[in-house]
Amino acid sequence: MKLTILGGGGFRVPLVYGALLGDHAEGRVSRVTLYDSDADRLTAIARVLAEQARDIADAPAVVATTELDEALRGADFVFSAIRVGGLAGRAADERVALDEGVLGQETVGAGGIAYGLRTVPVALDLARRIARTAPQAWVINFTNPAGLVTEAMSRHLGDRVIGICDSPVGLARRVARVLGADPDRAWTDYAGLNHLGWVQGLYVDGRDELPRLLADPALLASFEEGRLFGTELLRSLGAVPNEYLHYYYANREAVRAYQEAEQTRGAFLRVQQEDFYARMRRPGTPARAAWDRTRAEREATYMAENREVAGAGEREESDLESGGYEQVALALMRAVARNERTSLILNVRNRTTLSVLDADAVVEVPCLVDANGAHPVTVSPLPYHAVGLVTAVKAVERAVLEAAGSGSRAAAVQAFALHPLVDSVTVARRLLDRYTDVHPGLAYLDRG
Repeated sequence: MKLTILGGGGFRVPLVYGALLGDHAEGRVSRVTLYDSDADRLTAIARVLAEQARDIADAPAVVATTELDEALRGADFVFSAIRVGGLAGRAADERVALDEGVLGQETVGAGGIAYGLRTVPVALDLARRIARTAPQAWVINFTNPAGLVTEAMSRHLGDRVIGICDSPVGLARRVARVLGADPDRAWTDYAGLNHLGWVQGLYVDGRDELPRLLADPALLASFEEGRLFGTELLRSLGAVPNEYLHYYYANREAVRAYQEAEQTRGAFLRVQQEDFYARMRRPGTPARAAWDRTRAEREATYMAENREVAGAGEREESDLESGGYEQVALALMRAVARNERTSLILNVRNRTTLSVLDADAVVEVPCLVDANGAHPVTVSPLPYHAVGLVTAVKAVERAVLEAAGSGSRAAAVQAFALHPLVDSVTVARRLLDRYTDVHPGLAYLDRG
């Protein structure tokens, strides 16, 4: 079985390859093709993968290429993890937003809209290329903003594109563990959009254990989201939010913390990864060790400003464990390729799962996965507070899709203005003007 990774020079690719190395079942991935437009980054990551595979006799072969069609031909699965504009683009997205007094974050608010406006046209082109060159392939999308990009690609690939994210998976596992349940046996009633969802139930042997968690202040204070959001809020919501909802529930505090920080998250990662790739160009650098050190620092500092605002302290060791999106990707591939039925939280077309959205809207919900793809299952209706956020952000995503498809400046302004974390037409216009100045890739938007 052949897997192609778009964005194959990306820093997190060794996580995916590491998961593949642990799969020894019949029908496993035997060949991995790395595609990237940056040959130096491809070479660096290929070195890390070579050290990972050392002494593993049946390790998947690795091929690296800068030719897209060559990478796609014959692929059974395509894993999309591209970053349009690189980390320099992310850093600019964050800084422009903060300068206007609104949240600067990669996928949430103004930064997420700017990233989407840059990324969707590229993702649409990729979807068309895949449909033409590898129509039999299943596409697993991790490119952010994951829900928005998956919905864009689904317009050409239908249900053969499935979005994944490690955030709801990590949340579900933490809730299960704190309740003393086996995460692999528990079923999580989770619903929303990517980076905008809530756990409304955690079922073990048919019994919902979430009320027990919400009734116990000590249990609530013992895990990441409990410390981040606080006992009072979680009990009032009657649910456990995805960590990204902290940007909504503590928006003013988060904006202030990010404005006062020495550098944005994107700027930090840019410096960190530039250093890693520079070291990888030096002969004799131990590739795997360099990557491990860089990754450990990256994970330990994740959402540091939010934890500081909430007084949540350092991340627990259990929150730094592997088993995130790479394991979701592997489980998804196994289920489709081998018809190994499984349940996963994924980004898929809504159909009738959430009644407040139309059938083609991509949502993040539990799915049953088999050889025919991912099928969303029934979840609890969203409460009104969640409905408001989900429908507002979906309206923003649709405006981004319209702008990306037509080049309409008016639609792009609407996307910024409608977002709950921007909520100003004047600020929206200024944001778009500044983003088009710093990102040549947004030249397609009509300034008329």
